[in-house]
Amino acid sequence: MATKSAPKTKDMYAVIATGGKQYLVAPGDSLKIEKLVGEYKAGDTITFDNVLLTGHGEAAPTLGNPFIKGVAVTGTLSKIARNKTIDVIKYKQKSRYFKKYGHRQPYFEVKIDSIK
Repeated sequence: MATKSAPKTKDMYAVIATGGKQYLVAPGDSLKIEKLVGEYKAGDTITFDNVLLTGHGEAAPTLGNPFIKGVAVTGTLSKIARNKTIDVIKYKQKSRYFKKYGHRQPYFEVKIDSIK
């Protein structure tokens, strides 16, 4: 798995935690995250309070323990959708046992607006 280093062309960046995962984001980025609990629709503003790290240019980044207090990342929900179907197959040879079903994981596509 390739690791993503701090962006060199963007000044402000942050690492946020949501949906059991961590994302390196900068203003203007677009990312797919796990569906959040609650009623949301396209165009809503989402605030991420679980900020683990912030940085600005070449200066040393600010680390949280585990989160940084008073820092939030805001984004706009641009799309609510589901991923492609993943086929799940259970099969046992010589016993005529075959089960097949599919799964489509829901996700939110969020455009990062600012880091404050």
